[in-house]
Amino acid sequence: MKDTISHHLARVAAQTPDEKAFTFVDFSTDRNGASSCLTWRQLEKRVRTLAALLRHCGAAGERVAVMGPQNLDYVVGFLAATCAGAIAVPLFPPALPGHAEKLAAVLADADPVLALTSPDSLQAAEKFCANQDGLRVRVVTEEDLLSGWAARAEPTGGEPSHPRPEDCAYLQYTSGSTRMPSGVEITHANVCANAHQALKAYDIRAGRNCTVGWLPLFHDMGLVLAIVLPVVGHVHSVLMDPLAFVQQPVRWLRLLSEYPGALTAAPNFAYDYCVRRVTDEERAKLSLGSVAAMVNGSEPIAEQTLQRFQQAFASVGALPTAMRPSYGLAEATVFVSASPAGEEPTVTPFDRDALAAGTARPAQGTGGQAVTRLVGCGRPTDQEAAIVDPAGLVRLEDGRVGEIWLRGPNIGRGYWGRLEQSEATFRATLRGDNPGEGTHHWLRTGDLGLWHDEHLYITGRIKDLVIIDGTNHYPQDIEHTVESAHPAIRRHHTAAFSVPTDDGERLVVVAEHARNLAEPPGARDEATRAVRVAVSAGHGIAMHDFVLARPGTVPRTTSGKVARGACRERYLRGAWTCDTHVHRETGNV
Repeated sequence: MKDTISHHLARVAAQTPDEKAFTFVDFSTDRNGASSCLTWRQLEKRVRTLAALLRHCGAAGERVAVMGPQNLDYVVGFLAATCAGAIAVPLFPPALPGHAEKLAAVLADADPVLALTSPDSLQAAEKFCANQDGLRVRVVTEEDLLSGWAARAEPTGGEPSHPRPEDCAYLQYTSGSTRMPSGVEITHANVCANAHQALKAYDIRAGRNCTVGWLPLFHDMGLVLAIVLPVVGHVHSVLMDPLAFVQQPVRWLRLLSEYPGALTAAPNFAYDYCVRRVTDEERAKLSLGSVAAMVNGSEPIAEQTLQRFQQAFASVGALPTAMRPSYGLAEATVFVSASPAGEEPTVTPFDRDALAAGTARPAQGTGGQAVTRLVGCGRPTDQEAAIVDPAGLVRLEDGRVGEIWLRGPNIGRGYWGRLEQSEATFRATLRGDNPGEGTHHWLRTGDLGLWHDEHLYITGRIKDLVIIDGTNHYPQDIEHTVESAHPAIRRHHTAAFSVPTDDGERLVVVAEHARNLAEPPGARDEATRAVRVAVSAGHGIAMHDFVLARPGTVPRTTSGKVARGACRERYLRGAWTCDTHVHRETGNV
């Protein structure tokens, strides 16, 4: 069996043609969720037909954007593009609020010849693309290709035409949390290898498990979990729209209760969101004891979140061993490592000052010692990870903080159209290794981490480090301190970063206030004082500026993470200077 999405789809469709392959639960038309399904036979027929039409349109070897809403049409469109020998570009429709700039940048970078969308999104997609200078893309729907001029495509009978494992299957655009997005070239071999790695790590098997998810299909974790892994692993995929989760998070948990043996995934904030928003009455009707794995990844994992979720849902069967802290990134397709199966998450308290200095020293007692508690992400599955001194390019021993380097069959082959950046990121070598030997090539992740007691711990992003007077501070530590300082601070909507001043780099924190914050200035002043005291006491630094911003104004990536780089840029442009919620070190404005 060749490792391509196309070959795996043909295999499972032949083995179990009448089994359910994908189920989409639509909450926009029915508050209880209206389910629509495709069997493996139905899925393959639609995919092969659309793939043939795409080839007839000249899409083979070209980029095909998928920019419709999240539904079964999106699944078919993505699979058809990859099976046609085209390079799929999973995106989102122009209607996604606040991300028009990213969509325009990605379309300009990928330069697709076609964009697949749904009938109800066609007009908006055509208008958006028409407004982009130099874009050659033609926006079409599956129905257009079936009924229009392309209906005279080559016959779809006989043996399907399969791409090769080394062919690029799709471009996975990064979330843009620290820079404008770049398209990672993911081959068929890359994504199939990564699906196998995840299936093994989470012990997911055909006939016993399924996947359930609401993550965006244009995001790496949502794409692999909800589309590719089910095809490669021959498991049923159940999906819903992210907005349906945001509106009522209990919908996600109900699906986990309804479909036994589910593998699911979400960023850390989503588990806290469930704790806050799911009512006692809703919780009582859940049954989470059969959930196979709840992946927690995509952003820093908080011990408090793990505890709160377990306390809230233990009564309805939630098992602490089901929560699987994980690490991954788009450049590695997505999955890298996960906490061991059958074990509760491992949390280790480290001396914060030692950690900032580059050494992981487990904290002994409390005694006024500043502590950072990190959640372990286990060990990589069928790939290699090294902790490297990014300056000296040598491996560091266990307990030392350095850059995480990776190599394995799941590592993408580079950034689309960025040769120099690809060489630096995807083909790094350790000191003494031969740069000409492909087996010596590593992926530089840009993430900081360490090994301790057989676990990989993630400490932050190199570009996000806040360096004040020569001392390193991890922004997520500062953000946690700020969010814990006063109830007026909105959790998971805080960005800490440094800015240049006449006295060197200084700390700025932008935090959204709670939606129910009282209007009198006194409430804001009280929150500001509490934050300043907490940051000074907990981290030994004074804030140059603190912005208590209106809800919804801290920029986020399309995957929901706070975009610290974009937040810093907005701050430097004066985005909040007219906001009465700004409190500088020299006084209140």
